[in-house]
Amino acid sequence: MVLENLLDVKKRILLACERAGRDPEEVTLVAVSKTKPVSMIEEAYSAGIRDFGENKVQELCEKHEKLSADIRWHMIGHLQRNKVKQVVGKAVLIHSVDSVRLAEQIEEEAAKKDLIVDILLEVNVAEEESKFGFKMLEVEPAIRKIASFPHIRIKGLMTIAPFVENSEENRFVFKKLRQLYVDMQSKNIDNVNMNMLSMGMTGDYEVAIEEGATLVRVGTGIFGTRYKIGENEV
Repeated sequence: MVLENLLDVKKRILLACERAGRDPEEVTLVAVSKTKPVSMIEEAYSAGIRDFGENKVQELCEKHEKLSADIRWHMIGHLQRNKVKQVVGKAVLIHSVDSVRLAEQIEEEAAKKDLIVDILLEVNVAEEESKFGFKMLEVEPAIRKIASFPHIRIKGLMTIAPFVENSEENRFVFKKLRQLYVDMQSKNIDNVNMNMLSMGMTGDYEVAIEEGATLVRVGTGIFGTRYKIGENEV
């Protein structure tokens, strides 16, 4: 099942890139493996997937220990400051930096380990009360503050769009984040290399790619329905 689903997702990514006139090499598929057993991850790994996303720190750490060393683990869920030290050094990219205080904690732990940590700032584009993330107007001040931290590299922006039945309803969200991303690139802020835009999940990743996503986070589309179904099915 995983292999068949992966082939379908990859085909859809190719078609979305064609529609947008984009090079498929610009888009990284992050297989969201939260709640999934090691055996399913190994199946995706055997099919060539190397980027996997986890929502919970404990799960990421456990799977990091058990699975191949060349897997690139992405922390995509809400990250509590008291869990930062467990993730630093294990995740290649933290997608969900939603406050300056969290970035300060990452800086502190990265300094202790003498590491540089790549992060994305999470933006709550639709300003949903149930979601974490910076508001649009808060992003530039946050970037300017975090850019001064020597052990952090801001690589781009991330958003979790609203849960909708029709993916077209989220196009405006992706357009707005892409515009903010381009705007931040144009500022040429020191120590900021904006080249990653993480947006789009199982229900809307094709629209996200059409609007400029460089990372799409797909779980259900690859592994099937999660064991615990929440509001936002990735």
